[in-house]
Amino acid sequence: MTATVTVGEFSRLTHLSVKTLHHYHEIGLLAPVSVDASSGYRRYSTAQVDTAQLIRRLRELRMPLADVQAVVDADDGAAREERLRTHLERMEQELQHTRDVVVSLRELLTPGQPVLDVEYRFIPSFRAYAVRGQVVRDEIGPWCEFAFGRLDEVAGDIRATAGATYSDEFFTDDVGEVVSFLPVAPDQAPADGVELVDLPGGYFAIAVHAGPMTDFDRTYGGLGSHVAEYCEVAPGPIRELYPIGPGDVPDPADYRTEVCWPIQRIPVTGAVGREKNPTLKG
Repeated sequence: MTATVTVGEFSRLTHLSVKTLHHYHEIGLLAPVSVDASSGYRRYSTAQVDTAQLIRRLRELRMPLADVQAVVDADDGAAREERLRTHLERMEQELQHTRDVVVSLRELLTPGQPVLDVEYRFIPSFRAYAVRGQVVRDEIGPWCEFAFGRLDEVAGDIRATAGATYSDEFFTDDVGEVVSFLPVAPDQAPADGVELVDLPGGYFAIAVHAGPMTDFDRTYGGLGSHVAEYCEVAPGPIRELYPIGPGDVPDPADYRTEVCWPIQRIPVTGAVGREKNPTLKG
């Protein structure tokens, strides 16, 4: 047997505030069973308590309202389970990110951290397949998934270390040009959906970032400080090379990223970096 109750009583039954219930009514998420035409008073059915509590649980899990609506409206149990599974996986990723930040913070506050190992390298000019875009910094993750996915589609038998260049504006304005690239042979034929570009050669101070990108700024800070203290900065975008990335290993702890800071020349005296002059992998 069901009964109808006022919005105030329904609020007590469900632990959802009247203001929240009004909002859910306005967006079509949880409508009352009746609304008095003259007074506007809302009445809810006790049969709606379970739905209201489901909504409350999902919102406690920070599920977006659009996804909550999809779960509530789903007639197919499998579709509902898939939506819930996707959200829980996203929450687990956020939780892991929080753990990584905590670890990074503790390391940052621990005295006596090891000095960053800096290497000097000349990288010759080379041709590459490329995907170019004006990218908002907060959207760099999804953009890289798109860009490197496109490069993977045209790579074929190419075995090379992929990378990307980041313009100054990407850092200073939080939006700027990013060019993802995959080195190819000098006579490589064009391919649909990507550009053929020639990246200039030059000298770089290089540091390896090991692990996930949580404390990537520390590698940039250490390398940039080293360059400011010992080198002459050269014009041009910073490069990143990805010897071991998300497509290579499942565990972010195994990622390896080379941050390449352009410099005018290899310092003659005073610097503490190591000189190396290999050819680019390809």
